[in-house]
Amino acid sequence: MDARLQQLHLDTSLPTPLYHQLASGLERAIEAGAWLAGEALPSERALAEALDVSRITARKALDRLAELGLIRRTRGSGTFITPRLNQPLTRLVSFTEMLTQRGFTPTSRWLSRTLAAPTAEESLRLGLAGDARVARLKRLRLADGVVMAVEESCLPQAILGDPEAVESSLYATLDAAGRSVARALQHVSAINADAELARLAEVPEGQALLEVTRLGYLADGTPAELTVTYCRTDYYDFVVELTR
Repeated sequence: MDARLQQLHLDTSLPTPLYHQLASGLERAIEAGAWLAGEALPSERALAEALDVSRITARKALDRLAELGLIRRTRGSGTFITPRLNQPLTRLVSFTEMLTQRGFTPTSRWLSRTLAAPTAEESLRLGLAGDARVARLKRLRLADGVVMAVEESCLPQAILGDPEAVESSLYATLDAAGRSVARALQHVSAINADAELARLAEVPEGQALLEVTRLGYLADGTPAELTVTYCRTDYYDFVVELTR
């Protein structure tokens, strides 16, 4: 038996249905890293035989994990752990750094990197003069080859003079230039993907996405970055720890 399955304890004396116990146990094990993103989960048959439960119980447990977005099923190939990010809202960290810390391989698929005139809203939020220009970055953010988010960043040209200089991590590029983002205000809301956004995020049109708007500042309070990220809800969670 897979040693990881030995950690799952099902109790027939409890009123909680076995499939629910199994789903909860697998969920905890996945969250704890027992199975990594992209790794195959045991099949219905393997789960049933290893844990001495029915195939129906195993199937209902896996159905529950699929509903939670923890696994994906590929016909003819099996059941695999879905790449998923749990990002704390109490710490400022770059997308690249967050993925690397969690064992993913981060990549970007660049859509555009240009210098342009700011919009009225960008000028207002970034405190720009009338003749200012901004660096615009638009890309897909991927983890282990899976599109996790669509990201659009706008920075004053005084902060980022050459948008082509950003190869992977925007924050690493700014750190190297001595213009580190020290703090940020972040707003999270929900939207439904229009046709273009759905195409880029590789989701059905109308699917809910998390729209994360971040306004970053240098240590002296200078506005440095306005980034809007459209995150896939099936792969992305935000976590807030509350204490009393």
